[in-house]
Amino acid sequence: MPPRRILVHMEKFHFLMATILLFAVFSFRAVGQQPNNTPMSFTGEIMDNECAAQGSHNAMSQKEGFKSAKDCTLGCVKAGGQFVLYASNKTTYQLDDQEKTGDYAGQKVTIIGTYDGATKTIHVQSIQSVP
Repeated sequence: MPPRRILVHMEKFHFLMATILLFAVFSFRAVGQQPNNTPMSFTGEIMDNECAAQGSHNAMSQKEGFKSAKDCTLGCVKAGGQFVLYASNKTTYQLDDQEKTGDYAGQKVTIIGTYDGATKTIHVQSIQSVP
């Protein structure tokens, strides 16, 4: 190929790659935000953020002598932690209503609410214990 044709092909390739990258960026930002703030259902355990980061209460319970998940969660929140929802897929969700969630500390629950993917926060509408 003459040098001019190679340059034209490279320009087309760069334009195509820029278009794909731009599309990917906009698509990625939309993930995690449901359309029209439609309420969604989330199931997991109400934990404190420290134990959720570790995936269990084991280390903190051994260190502090907590006897139950509820005691551990309440103790960690009292020490400055926050209530979060730790889902079975090991995803931690921030919760906007810390008062309402405190009643379910250490319990498996289903939360209905809207999800803000940018902050990974569930805007809690209702909470219900699950067996």
